[in-house]
Amino acid sequence: MGKAGRGRRANATSGGPCPCGTGRAYADCCSPVHDDAAPASTAEALMRSRFSAFARGDTDHLLRSWHSSTRPERLELDPAQRWTRLEIVETERGGLLDATGTVTFHAHYRAGGRSGTLTERSRFSREDGRWVYLDGDQL
Repeated sequence: MGKAGRGRRANATSGGPCPCGTGRAYADCCSPVHDDAAPASTAEALMRSRFSAFARGDTDHLLRSWHSSTRPERLELDPAQRWTRLEIVETERGGLLDATGTVTFHAHYRAGGRSGTLTERSRFSREDGRWVYLDGDQL
């Protein structure tokens, strides 16, 4: 889902609904995963936390949740792109007892006054017991 910079955006706040679309408050949803207080329990939960990290500009979480074999050295977010909504289309495996999983999703955004959608099938695996993003194919 795009490139990213270092750290969190200065204007990101912890109040309000979670960007990932669960309907829960950010503090009770993706915030504990972003703050490394609790690991994502499933591949889908990690996907949701990564979408929220893109929406909030949290590149630290994006890098930390990327598999060591595919993680870039640094990320730069496009400040003109705003991630607005996530739709999970399908999940395969990626549960509590699985070692791998895939999540297909639509990530909606606005950039340059226009709306767009990124559709991707992301692959996740466990590394050191935690779910991490391995790679993905844009569809």
